[in-house]
Amino acid sequence: MNKLYTCISFSLSVFLLFQCDNRSKINKRDIEGAQKLIGVEFSNREIDTMLNYLNDNRKGYDSMRKIQLDYGVGPAIYFDPKPDYFQWHTRNTPSDWKLPDSVSLPASDEGIAFLTVADLSLLIRTGKLTSARLTKIYLNRLKKYNDTLHAVITITEELAMKQAEKADEEIKLGIYRGPLHGIPYGIKDLFAVPGYKTTWGAEPYKEQMLDEKAIVVKKLENAGAVLVAKLSSGALARGDVWFGGKTRNPWDLEQGASGSSAGSASATAAGLVGFSIGTETLGSIISPSTRCGVTGLRPTFGSVSRAGAMSLSWSMDKVGPICRSALDCALVFNVIKGTDLVNKNDRAVVDYFFSFSPPADLKGFKIGYFKKLFDKDTTKTGTNNLQSLVLLKELGADLHEAALPDTLPYDVFDIILRAEAGAFFDKLVRDHKDREMSEQNKDSRANSLRQSRFISAVEYLLANRHRKVLIEKFNSMMKQYDFVVSPTAGKNQSLATNLTGHPAIAIPNGFDKKGHPTSITLIGNLYDEGPILEAAYIIQKATDHDEKHPGRFLQRGGNR
Repeated sequence: MNKLYTCISFSLSVFLLFQCDNRSKINKRDIEGAQKLIGVEFSNREIDTMLNYLNDNRKGYDSMRKIQLDYGVGPAIYFDPKPDYFQWHTRNTPSDWKLPDSVSLPASDEGIAFLTVADLSLLIRTGKLTSARLTKIYLNRLKKYNDTLHAVITITEELAMKQAEKADEEIKLGIYRGPLHGIPYGIKDLFAVPGYKTTWGAEPYKEQMLDEKAIVVKKLENAGAVLVAKLSSGALARGDVWFGGKTRNPWDLEQGASGSSAGSASATAAGLVGFSIGTETLGSIISPSTRCGVTGLRPTFGSVSRAGAMSLSWSMDKVGPICRSALDCALVFNVIKGTDLVNKNDRAVVDYFFSFSPPADLKGFKIGYFKKLFDKDTTKTGTNNLQSLVLLKELGADLHEAALPDTLPYDVFDIILRAEAGAFFDKLVRDHKDREMSEQNKDSRANSLRQSRFISAVEYLLANRHRKVLIEKFNSMMKQYDFVVSPTAGKNQSLATNLTGHPAIAIPNGFDKKGHPTSITLIGNLYDEGPILEAAYIIQKATDHDEKHPGRFLQRGGNR
């Protein structure tokens, strides 16, 4: 009986092993079904000939997946946004930062909290305000309003106070590192900071500790800036929902802050930090800056190192400042741009000269504007964008009609981002850890990562070939102008410029009928952020939109 049982058990095991092996092999029916996913069709004979190849591919995938890669390892291909025969816009003139000569110290902590970096830097440099006091103001506000805004993942209080005290000591000794010295800031929680969790805003990484310091954090530390908080990111850099809830718009707590640099924009708008750092792959600096009524700079692809940060798309990710003014964005960008000269961890980074020296008006600029987009954009912003065009002319702008390249397959370009994200989060999906994420709807990051497994490499490369055509056409249009003006939400504008790598800045230009902030976007030439920052500065000098703040976060209510 035991022999019979053993024999039956052995036979069953062999049968099951054979069945499992058969199920793991790719058969004709698998290919017939897969053809529908990519829109091709092969004959039965052709399918027969490819079975061995496809099964060999699977073996290769399995062997590759046994080796775990460090999160900082990118592919052995690098995106270059430069068109053929690219000519650099060189501006070797020294900067004139237009820093204030005199600033009065506000009587209240709330008044201090909403000052610009430029104003705060003068108060700190002249000893009217210490970095320690300013840091405590922001730490208190972070604690007070976090339950309201859900904009903070980690408050770095111990580190912040050490950095603030060091800044005060250095300044007393006459060691002044520049306008960011002693200024508290927050950074999107995609960046690694030793001793603190780096959660990427998602449940599977809530406890993640990365023992390295992001290059942007190093550069800001060397400039004397004070890190007070790691701010919320939509889960894995999508939207404004993270494992702690939905980050709120300070102007309307019923509304999300937009994504995915939601915490950076929300905290800056509410006066919880002096400035913040965000990232953008497809609108994640510009969109939340618009929603929260602050100024957001998305620099040229490759201008700021991403080393030490989560990757979403190796060929599209960018790092930039979110501030309360264009001048502040220029000051921060000047510090964070360029390579890490020691390690050069991010090989996409390019060093180039940056100058900020705004003239009195816009008479010296040749400016394009996307007329068709402005003509269509009246529902969300009302007359705000049209009034911005009128203002540009009043400031002396020479405006010319421009247009986005047409006859391009804009509908396919998003697969570039999704395919690269799927590769970075390969193990997360294979281990089904994506199921731990709170959002599981069709628009969620979890779903986006799952579907990415069905994007073919051929289509990914073909989409990049069309991207090359977009780059050539867009640069051919852009080189005629110092910059181009666009409605922030203009159709395909964000998609096109994120694919081509061009810099852009969103600046507040009023409010809609519901009292929500609106913005206008200035798009610059590659590696030439100066003109859009200077123009934004001139515009903000002529308006007060950037000086308005959400009333509930001010001591006496109302706008400043």
